[in-house]
Amino acid sequence: MDEHVDRIMGALETYGAHLAATPGGAGWLYVQHVPVRRLVAQLVRRLMALSAWEPFAKAPGPMTLAPYEGLVGVRSSSSREYRSYTVSWSGVAFVLGAAAPHNPLRSAPLRTLPAPHVAAAAPSASGDLSSDVVALSWSSRHAATLLPVLDVLARDGQRSLLIDLATDAAERCPAPDSQEVELRSPSAGLFGLRGAVEGLRPQEDSVVVQVKEHTILLGRLVRLLSVLLETSAGCTQPSWRSVLEAEAWLDDVLTAARPHTMLVSNDTSPLGALAVHAAERHGINTVHVQHGAWTAELVAWPALHSRHIVVMGERDATLANAWARHPDAEVHVLGQPRFDGLAHLDREVQRRYLTQLMAATTGHEPARIAVWACQPFGPDRLRAQANLLMDGLRGADGDWGLVIAPHPAQSAGAFSSLTRQNDGPLVAVADPGVGARGCLAGADVLASAYSTCGIEAALLNVPVLEFGPAGERTLGLADHGLASRCTTADEVAAALAELARPDQPVVQAMPDAVCRWRGSSAIDIAHLILSRADGPAAYPDPVHHDAPGADRAQARGEGVRAR
Repeated sequence: MDEHVDRIMGALETYGAHLAATPGGAGWLYVQHVPVRRLVAQLVRRLMALSAWEPFAKAPGPMTLAPYEGLVGVRSSSSREYRSYTVSWSGVAFVLGAAAPHNPLRSAPLRTLPAPHVAAAAPSASGDLSSDVVALSWSSRHAATLLPVLDVLARDGQRSLLIDLATDAAERCPAPDSQEVELRSPSAGLFGLRGAVEGLRPQEDSVVVQVKEHTILLGRLVRLLSVLLETSAGCTQPSWRSVLEAEAWLDDVLTAARPHTMLVSNDTSPLGALAVHAAERHGINTVHVQHGAWTAELVAWPALHSRHIVVMGERDATLANAWARHPDAEVHVLGQPRFDGLAHLDREVQRRYLTQLMAATTGHEPARIAVWACQPFGPDRLRAQANLLMDGLRGADGDWGLVIAPHPAQSAGAFSSLTRQNDGPLVAVADPGVGARGCLAGADVLASAYSTCGIEAALLNVPVLEFGPAGERTLGLADHGLASRCTTADEVAAALAELARPDQPVVQAMPDAVCRWRGSSAIDIAHLILSRADGPAAYPDPVHHDAPGADRAQARGEGVRAR
């Protein structure tokens, strides 16, 4: 499938990348590449399913549209951040050449979705904005990654402007601890803009791209994709009008602030790509700090645009070097700032939270508690994971309970249908404000398919289960001896039985291949920013640099705080 998606994206680049651009010269396909690629992937899945359908395989032929069915719709997801667009079967027929005189571009549910607004945490930018660093955040994970670095810079006398673009109140940046870090947001209506993009209305059907036996008309595909640019879906998938307004606003901010560095935790999604593009035009150094784990197969778009790329471990450095687009890109292995304070978490407090949660929810305090670090997958995938994990816990020896820890981007109702009456272990759901990060230190085991919390648990010597059906992608911690890979309920039960053995060895220390952990990542990144502010200065090898005065500040974003 990835090969088909890559070929379609390449054909789109050649056919239509020039059709629309911002005043600053950022093309629509550069800025909107991630949401476009996701919708193209949905189309390819439909086409491959059609090819595999036996009646079609026996007698392939043209498709007929369902009258009045929207060509692009939305599918169910547990994520609050990402709108999961999908192509209807009528949309598939349209891009393959079927006439669609009575089919709207958008499905009825998509047409009625409300426009999102910036969850402004501060007034619009005004007054003296002069800053040494401008940082960009629209996610709680960004804020937790960037704020420790800005705090260190503040202690060195550097002023920072942290721009909060979140359209979800739960993703808003907390108030900075330092007066040298100012928090600002644009107007609340920035991401509520909609409207047609005239350049994306080509009608010719002469240019095509092939997917197996299917011939896609690129002009029609661009028309289908224009839905993404004409519809507002918040900070993660802004409309084209919102992109234009955001660029103008960022230009004004950068002109007023005159920073030496733009600091981001995502330069691939629309706002990050746009911000780095704007910073380059202003002659500002760009630094990207990896906020979540990467795997080669699961990154939506393998492209990094910043001048300096800070990664967690050596395996990430290999990927970053392959994905870097800047001609002078440098990759630095400096760990993860939000992991700096993990060693100071109070395990007893977190354990007490878990036992009290189980007692309040189920009336029982189990002897052993597993924490499931969830992710915002669709309901079917969540249900399959829940069944596998709960069947494994039920089959394990001992008195087990399960705490489901929501991902920060998951909606509150995502877990209401996961638990089964009178079947499986005792189950409770952690407060979304606590999440896995706020309770994993008190767990007997952490289970996860793909959560960065698996890395955090391994740092704290909490056993990790990487679970999910065979072939499902994981972080690959088991490849480094840091987790048990479990593909069936029996394997989950066996792994838990192994953990219960009295002679079970303690989990090995985290190797630098996965995450460099010295407790000084924020200090090291701040040092990098300052050393590169005025050009390429000498900088010690980060892999072998152990700062004796490791930052002992509390980790931000922990549901149960350290002492």
